[in-house]
Amino acid sequence: MTFLHHTIRSFFLIEFVKAMWLTLKYFFRPKATINYPYEKGPLSPRFRGEHALRRYPNGEERCIACKLCEAICPALAITIEAEPRDDGSRRTTRYDIDMTKCIYCGYCQEACPVDAIVEGPNFEFATENREELIYNKDKLLANGERWEREIAANIAADAPYR
Repeated sequence: MTFLHHTIRSFFLIEFVKAMWLTLKYFFRPKATINYPYEKGPLSPRFRGEHALRRYPNGEERCIACKLCEAICPALAITIEAEPRDDGSRRTTRYDIDMTKCIYCGYCQEACPVDAIVEGPNFEFATENREELIYNKDKLLANGERWEREIAANIAADAPYR
């Protein structure tokens, strides 16, 4: 019986017909893939990408040079130097992040009392050499200005869970 059963299945190409049926079944369904460079998938509001320093709406830097982010960074990727201003407030003169050391843990963002340092939604920041991955204060502020709308929306979306 098994010889006859095997012969019939081989003669009528049952496995081939099943494979073609499966192909036709999925052929008319919506595709599960996206065309990456031109289409982007959704990102979570808690996504941790490229770092940015934010400003207040009046244009003043948010960072108050408390150095909590530098102290909590497990990879020692953040370097801060500060000095007092004429009005008595402390502000940073140097704020560097070595992105080659950073492990994107988000501790710096959680430690900041004024939401000055955040990890934004940008994940496409590949470079040609390692020197370009050492971010200084100017580059971090430029990132903050470029991504402020998305960063503010992500913080607002995540606020009920903090």
